[in-house]
Amino acid sequence: MLATGKERMRITGRRKLAGYMLYALPALLLLAISAFAVWRWAVATQAVSVLNLVDGWFTSASTELAAGPVPYGEDPAQRLYIHRARGAPEGLPVLVFIHGGGWRSGDPADYAYVARNFAPHGFVVVTPGYRLDEAGRFPAMLEDGAKAIGWVRGNIAKYGGDPSRIYLMGHSAGAYIGAMLALDRQWLAAEGIENGAIAGFVGLAGPYDFLPLDTDSTRRAFGHADSPEATQPVNFARGDAPPMLLASGSEDTLVRPRNSIALARALSEAGAPTEPVILDGLDHADLVVRLARPFDRDPRVKDAVLAFLVHLEKKHGESSVSSVPVQGESR
Repeated sequence: MLATGKERMRITGRRKLAGYMLYALPALLLLAISAFAVWRWAVATQAVSVLNLVDGWFTSASTELAAGPVPYGEDPAQRLYIHRARGAPEGLPVLVFIHGGGWRSGDPADYAYVARNFAPHGFVVVTPGYRLDEAGRFPAMLEDGAKAIGWVRGNIAKYGGDPSRIYLMGHSAGAYIGAMLALDRQWLAAEGIENGAIAGFVGLAGPYDFLPLDTDSTRRAFGHADSPEATQPVNFARGDAPPMLLASGSEDTLVRPRNSIALARALSEAGAPTEPVILDGLDHADLVVRLARPFDRDPRVKDAVLAFLVHLEKKHGESSVSSVPVQGESR
């Protein structure tokens, strides 16, 4: 049977569309590969603002900046940002995310994407900055971290957070700071914060056992310390430490997985059973890349963090945190 004029037009249209797709798909694939390559470069050069921008394209406006930059000290670097989901109830747990950057770079404003990805799950998210490079050498970065926690304890209720449910999370150098605050009591005690104030800690690709100091960044930050051993989180493992999720990528050659393995072993031997989480095929940057959209299509990092936090909240009899967003967050 011969095709009618309309049928021939439809056939011709489908062929044209197929031809366009034949040319368009490689172009789209090239664009996607280029975008990922740009982001990998951005992470390698600490241009996290690029990731923050990309994540903003894929995330809805369900999260708001409640306050910031808010000073918690006199130095310009001592400032923090507070995010929460729009219309969220009061009394939410607080997630304090401490950024990385080798103790020499990083801007807490660039980590708004962490808030956009965790506030919809039932958190008030705080991203503090701290002194960097020469001004932030050990123990200054820990003093700043403790001071930021002190500010959160005294003020977060005004922004809907519960000061008795503070969780620390950090990546790389930020994971180091979080681990030391959670383990070495002296830093929080100096701010009048009692033992037990930290409900849990999430360390992503953190350096916890890195003697001897064999890199420029560690020598610059810790080389002057009178007692190098006193700079190492692994040496402060204790049985009453807060619960810890110690995650590393199997392909991390910058902060090798042995750091998480060593600290988990030390905690277990001290009476706080801890298992490291080694994520196959991921490298140093991946542990923070996978917290953002669209890169969380590999959900292993985010799922591990949320499962850990949900477990702790349920253990304490709380149910405001969810492993799925409490409101829509995707465009």
